[in-house]
Amino acid sequence: MGSRTNIQQTICEEQMKDSNHKRILVTGGAGFLGSHLCDRLIGQGHDVICADNCFTGTKRNIAHLLQSPSFEFLRHDITFPLYIEVDEIYNLACPASPIHYQFDPVQTTKTSVHGSINMLGLAKRVRAKILQASTSEVYGDPAVHPQTEAYSGNVNPIGPRSCYDEGKRCAETLFFDYYRQHSLRIKVARIFNTYGPNMHPNDGRVVSNFIVQALKNEPITVFGDGSQSRSFCYVDDMIEAFTLLMNSPDDVTGPVNFGNPGEFTILELADKVITMIGSRSKVVFNPLPVDDPKQRRPDISLARTTLGWEPKISLEVGLVQTINYFEILLKEGLA
Repeated sequence: MGSRTNIQQTICEEQMKDSNHKRILVTGGAGFLGSHLCDRLIGQGHDVICADNCFTGTKRNIAHLLQSPSFEFLRHDITFPLYIEVDEIYNLACPASPIHYQFDPVQTTKTSVHGSINMLGLAKRVRAKILQASTSEVYGDPAVHPQTEAYSGNVNPIGPRSCYDEGKRCAETLFFDYYRQHSLRIKVARIFNTYGPNMHPNDGRVVSNFIVQALKNEPITVFGDGSQSRSFCYVDDMIEAFTLLMNSPDDVTGPVNFGNPGEFTILELADKVITMIGSRSKVVFNPLPVDDPKQRRPDISLARTTLGWEPKISLEVGLVQTINYFEILLKEGLA
């Protein structure tokens, strides 16, 4: 017993010597962004606790980490409290595509609101720094283009997308109230369209939709006339942004826009995917969904000046990696 105690004490002392070593909670860690973040943090030498209820996340995304002594997986829904000891929290838990967040809109709002309250409460108790994965959806269908962090948005609080948009807006409110009321160390990242490996093949998002349809030589579904525009940020660039924001000085709270300022119409993206894959798919047009934004492009001036961050990976390079990922899923019958 004494030998075991001595070993544990030695391990603790070694970790204390390394001030960069942290115990980090990633909620939604089995999802698209969360799984990449877990990879990055473990690669940096941290211990990572991944909490996910696997509604949209999947253990496939983190299977390669399960045997690592630095990684721990908890099947947990953050609408319920979690009692653990951590140094930092990345709060990424919430379905992020319309198909998934509209499936149970009440639960989506609860995940953003109750989940944030629970994670902020945890951060307050253990004095952890906490980052909120917010979204460009807080801007609604923007009347200002490109969108800066100062823009308060053009939003519909009662539409079919509001469970996500308003939930994320309320989460931001909670984060800043905890900051002002409890002096909590917070970071708020507003994420614009992101793509890459580990995306859910059936999440209805435009990049995954187009790639899967093109690989199957099925019709490419474009909503509206395809003239609406989006910016597309590759996942590696986004994860770099998260870690830079988390490690920034405490007075850098955000919100900070993260995304690729390159702008493409949906029709341009469809044509690019078809060409890159060499698909026989043809574009078909469907009615535009309610409250679907017509323009979406981040102004990333704040990220550039405050964090020295800007995306480095072009759409063409990122699409190659993403197409390769979905080709493997299709071969394995998972898409």
